[in-house]
Amino acid sequence: MQLALDPGDMLDPAGVGAVGQDGRPSPPKRLSPSGAATFEQCPRRWRFRYVDRLPDPPGVDALVGTFAHRVLELLMAQHPGRRTKDDARRIARASWSEMSGSADYRDLELDEAQEKEFRWKAWRAIEGLWDLEDPAEVDVRSTEQQVSVTLDGVPFRGVVDRVESEPDGVVISDYKSGRAPSPRYSAGRLQQVLLYAAAVAEETGEQPVRARLLYLGQKIVATAVTEVELAGAVEQLKSTWCAIGDSCSTDDFSARVGPLCNYCPYTELCPEGQVETARRAELRAAEEASLLKLAG
Repeated sequence: MQLALDPGDMLDPAGVGAVGQDGRPSPPKRLSPSGAATFEQCPRRWRFRYVDRLPDPPGVDALVGTFAHRVLELLMAQHPGRRTKDDARRIARASWSEMSGSADYRDLELDEAQEKEFRWKAWRAIEGLWDLEDPAEVDVRSTEQQVSVTLDGVPFRGVVDRVESEPDGVVISDYKSGRAPSPRYSAGRLQQVLLYAAAVAEETGEQPVRARLLYLGQKIVATAVTEVELAGAVEQLKSTWCAIGDSCSTDDFSARVGPLCNYCPYTELCPEGQVETARRAELRAAEEASLLKLAG
């Protein structure tokens, strides 16, 4: 699994102070949702990415999501009468050179057939917005709104995909091009938009009434924004912030092994990750051998 590109990180890719003579990094200047998620996933990976600044190149799925986000940002900035699928196609064609000319896209080294598939996947994601709502009926307040606030002592920064007005108040929406979670995991996925809701409330003094994840072409995962929900999201953010500070002060970034080691770009630099991927490969091989034996 690769974390989606976070515009909040792109605003300030470093976010971490200088490494001292003892090799210990100073804590980050601010924390983005993906920075927090990376540390929660694996502190070792966080160090590789945010302290050592090692490349963590986005894959096809992440860049498909980036392109879909850009097209929908431009679409929703239009007058409501100009938010049709034809308008989305026009914007996608006009925006393609921006994506195809980026270093991340070129690094994919896609052949003609693969590029065609990339563009088709991106369009399916874009078109998937109409499966969830009529864009012409959305009362947009802002798109790609930058937020930079302090939440319970944690300097937080991010970019909100969409802030909109509904009859009962402000709604925070975030586009997702990946697979929608099962109900069991939906609450955890809403952490990001709840933090955005807290940030918008801190900046404007107006607390949103709902926070939503729009899984394009699939479903909407939403929650009411209550004081309890906001407090829980901010408490988790603060816990992660404190854990990052502790790791920086001790220079202890332990690996958190699991199935995601198979998708980590730094596995070759992580002994624990190598052991874990080898163990899982052996388990898969044993399972395949058992199935073949049963089939025979």
